[in-house]
Amino acid sequence: MTKWSKVELYEQIRKSHERDELSIRALSGRFGVHRRTVREALTSPIPPPRKQPERPAPALGAWKPIIDGWLADDLEAPKKQRHTARRVWQRLVDEHDAAVSESTVRAYVAVAKGRRPIVAAEVMVPQTHPLGYESEVDFGSVSFFLCGQLTSAWMYVMRLSASGKSFHRVYANQAQEAFIDGHDRAFAHFDGTPERVRYDNLKPAVARVLMGRNRSETERFVALRSHYLFESFYCRPGKDGAHEKGGVEGEIGRFRRRHMVPVPRVSSLAELNELVAEGDRLDDARRIDTRRKSVAEHFALEHPHLRPLPDEPFDAGQLLRPRVDAKSRVCVRQCFYSVPVHYAGMRISVRLGAETVEALDGAAVVAAHARAVGKGVETLDLDHYLETLAFKPGALSGSTALHQARASGRFSAAHDRFFETARRRLGDKEGTKALIGVLLSHRVLPYEAVVAGIEGALAVGSVDPDVVVVEARRATERQRGPRAQLPDLARFDRPTPSLDGYDDLLERIG
Repeated sequence: MTKWSKVELYEQIRKSHERDELSIRALSGRFGVHRRTVREALTSPIPPPRKQPERPAPALGAWKPIIDGWLADDLEAPKKQRHTARRVWQRLVDEHDAAVSESTVRAYVAVAKGRRPIVAAEVMVPQTHPLGYESEVDFGSVSFFLCGQLTSAWMYVMRLSASGKSFHRVYANQAQEAFIDGHDRAFAHFDGTPERVRYDNLKPAVARVLMGRNRSETERFVALRSHYLFESFYCRPGKDGAHEKGGVEGEIGRFRRRHMVPVPRVSSLAELNELVAEGDRLDDARRIDTRRKSVAEHFALEHPHLRPLPDEPFDAGQLLRPRVDAKSRVCVRQCFYSVPVHYAGMRISVRLGAETVEALDGAAVVAAHARAVGKGVETLDLDHYLETLAFKPGALSGSTALHQARASGRFSAAHDRFFETARRRLGDKEGTKALIGVLLSHRVLPYEAVVAGIEGALAVGSVDPDVVVVEARRATERQRGPRAQLPDLARFDRPTPSLDGYDDLLERIG
């Protein structure tokens, strides 16, 4: 019997049916195939696609419910921080010690998500990057739970094009202070500066896009570039130029999926950046694509080619002159920060940094806060309002500053016990004044010593602020240890003064 392909077999069946007018049964007998095949051939000249059998996956079977749960949780997560197949596999290995291949997980996740392969419409030309020559910079959005509330912020990324070593840090916004601070920290992280940095058209650097790759740059950015002596290169505007810094574009997404899935839960931006820094340390051990060397090994070759750092970092801060409102706050970038009450109604200098806000009286810092995340957020220090609260003690219990002090842990359980005991014994007004006296002692004594003083005063049944101070000083002395541990002061000893000479003089006069 002639060996035909399936398409050729269908052709012969169709021709025989047309020429010889044979029935389905006769055609089945002539060609030795099932009548179902004859019917398929008469229906269409193209054979139907072969059905893929569903094979069991015993290695993955136990993990499917876990994977399904992660993918279900992703429906509530930001789109850019959802599980990829690779991240699912990494979590199975890291968190559950699963003995399953990445390809098996990838096949299951593809079916679960119902994805289709994406074909690139544009061909990119592979590039070779000389050691120490270039890096790429960009911001990417990230989401995280800040004190239980889903919050968005911006992750600054600088990636060395040759070794692939990267620096990441999350900021509340993409303002120029964050942009400059990111450069300072990235260059310090690399312990050197590349010859050229590649950008898109970030507003902190570009004031105006001109013809071609020409740009009108901001003065602050030009000063930064002059300080570190690197060159800048700008990509084409819009999506057309995104591939020109594809390294950092891909790095943002990779880092977000690898280290921020599931979505992190933190109590502060500083805590989130500790997680980000740990991610940078872990990434030193990874290998990019088919490279034989890890990122750390490749960077060890690139580091000698970087330009040495200047003696000092570039100052990212910006000086402002806001007016202090009636609530003893300054408004900086749509957020409010407290200052001592005696500055109310005055204009003062404020140094706005990427992560801090400092109020200045001349060269002295009179208030310092972590930069707030969001708009309309109040950051208040209870210490700034103590002088006013001494005259308005009734305002303390419901004050926002007290609420924030409790939330941060600065107003401890010991403070609360003292407050309750003092009000119960002395009444609301005098009890509150006693607490304010204790809070004022924080200005001259260490925090831990005052807390110990509160515990000591309550232990002897006293709510007198002076007793708290005495107990706090005793705690400080105990921390210092016995006087024998102090430096030797014998060299400062002097003989005791004598009045014998004056006695002789009086006898002579008499």
